[in-house]
Amino acid sequence: MLKTKLAAAAYALCLAGALSTSFNAAAEAGKTWSTVRIATEGAYHPYNFTKPDGTLDGMEIELYKVLCDNMKVKCEIMVQPFASSIPALNAGKFDAIISGMSATPKRREVIDFSQPYTQAGQTFAVLKSSPLASLPDLGTRFSLNEKDEATAIAEVEKLRPLLKGKTIGVQSASIASTLLDKYFKGMMTVREYKTMQEHDLDLKAGRVDLVIGSAPYMKNTADKSNGEIVMAGPQFIGGILGSGSSIGLRKSDPELKAMFDKAIDQAKADGTIKTLSEKWFGMDTTPL
Repeated sequence: MLKTKLAAAAYALCLAGALSTSFNAAAEAGKTWSTVRIATEGAYHPYNFTKPDGTLDGMEIELYKVLCDNMKVKCEIMVQPFASSIPALNAGKFDAIISGMSATPKRREVIDFSQPYTQAGQTFAVLKSSPLASLPDLGTRFSLNEKDEATAIAEVEKLRPLLKGKTIGVQSASIASTLLDKYFKGMMTVREYKTMQEHDLDLKAGRVDLVIGSAPYMKNTADKSNGEIVMAGPQFIGGILGSGSSIGLRKSDPELKAMFDKAIDQAKADGTIKTLSEKWFGMDTTPL
């Protein structure tokens, strides 16, 4: 009888241990993903934009499909205004943001990011007829990383007398807006817009003297303007501008981050990102 009780007790302990091991293994494995809901702005050509028929297109629209194929998951895409995309992500409205969003230190306080899938600088665009078309150091890249920041600040000082008193257009909640606030504050009147297309229209109408945004976007704007708009001045990268455009993710989803990181590695290695960036941006913006 005693042996029977001891055997039963031993079985119970083994069963409990097995269940505990099983639950621990499941916890360690983390969440599995078969469907991923992705948000994009749909108004940031050539990264992402909405065509007249209502469908989405652009570099990131082609890229997300490749990444989802690499991850072997079903993906659903939806349009979300850029300025409210981070709160909506954390509220669970979708699972990821692919919208030309740079992984900046400030944004990392509230969400996580994949590794970057493209890296380009922030620069200016003006009317070709504007005196600002001759801003110095066209296309030269200045890093805002700590070790190089002094050189970038010297460039800002060079621009200061040329930009003083001007009116500049910038998209709300963008890294270009952060750049203006830290390095150009008080020099110009800043007008913020929900989309970059809106500040482009005001540039053409003469309501702003210049606009600022990513180099690929500005190049695309200039190329479509029939010579009316040109890129001007230097490009700024790094530091508060982040490491490049990355996929925004909730901090509570490390498994999804690992999946996207692996998929981006594959897209870099097989040349997909190079091909797509050259197609849409006219330049290779594959992160180094």
